Amino acid sequence: MKSAAQKKVGSEPRSVRRVLAADSAAFGGRRFVSTIILLLFTGIALSQTLYKYQDTDGTWIYTDRKPPTERQAETRDLPSGTKAPSVSVTTSLVEREVRFTGYNGFAAPVEIIVELENLHNVELPMPDQALHWVLAPRSRLILFELSALEDNIAPQVDYRFIWLHGDPASEHNPTQPYRAPFAIANDYQITQAFPVNNTHDTVDSRYAIDIAMPIGTDIHAARAGIVFEVASSNFRGGADAERYAESANIIRILHDDGTHALYAHLNRNGIRVRPGDRVERGDYIAESGNTGFSSGPHLHFAVMQNFGQRIESIPIVFEGPSGTAVTPSVGDALSAY
Repeated sequence: MKSAAQKKVGSEPRSVRRVLAADSAAFGGRRFVSTIILLLFTGIALSQTLYKYQDTDGTWIYTDRKPPTERQAETRDLPSGTKAPSVSVTTSLVEREVRFTGYNGFAAPVEIIVELENLHNVELPMPDQALHWVLAPRSRLILFELSALEDNIAPQVDYRFIWLHGDPASEHNPTQPYRAPFAIANDYQITQAFPVNNTHDTVDSRYAIDIAMPIGTDIHAARAGIVFEVASSNFRGGADAERYAESANIIRILHDDGTHALYAHLNRNGIRVRPGDRVERGDYIAESGNTGFSSGPHLHFAVMQNFGQRIESIPIVFEGPSGTAVTPSVGDALSAY
């Protein structure tokens, strides 16, 4: 799978900077306004338009690009799919306290880091207070509170936060080699794997494996876990990074040891699981495809771990004959046992 900095399938999705007015409340006859500068990570698919028209030879064309001429074309807006869960840090005024509350909508833990920038009429946090938390799956947590100093001046806090999937305390500890992520008794060629990384050139993709396979190939879970993110409605794909980097259909599955697996470039409407589902090793979960930033039909598979404010891919081995461990290597045929 090809990659692009900050916009590569398999990475924590790209950050978007926004400035928002947060909570407001009356305070000492004035308004309390907290300004939030935040980084949001999202895997939500954008809405898409499908064009259908005949070319000069009378062949029907189906594409996401507008016709090259003014010829008549049918258009259809495709649904963007289920909205991805959210992570947020919000503020509220509780008596004389500015309260920060974190929310994690994912069925997996997330790491949150808050950075305070400008404080007016509020106390400073304790010098040894680490503004860093791990929120449990689908949970809400009061993170900390800052007391107002003067009664007749509205407190103001400028802050930002970032979040990443996973608990930094996790350790990769599988009980057996990973199952090849397709049907038993089949084999497919590995086209990219460490250390031959033509396009896997970032820490989150360094140990990813690309496996060439026809569109529509059954994909099976390589390891048991909880599905916590799905993108299923994309139909676009191509070798243009800027155009297609965010258009891959994916599944992320949290393992019992806190790592998670990414299955990417899946077929549109071919995903058979939803966030919150528990899957077992070998369960049928999706169909392979060619969506997103991809030069040809294949499955991008990676196991990732949160190492504390950064997500990295980690090396894995697959199960071979009689339970032996097989290290993925470019050019080899990977078989499922």
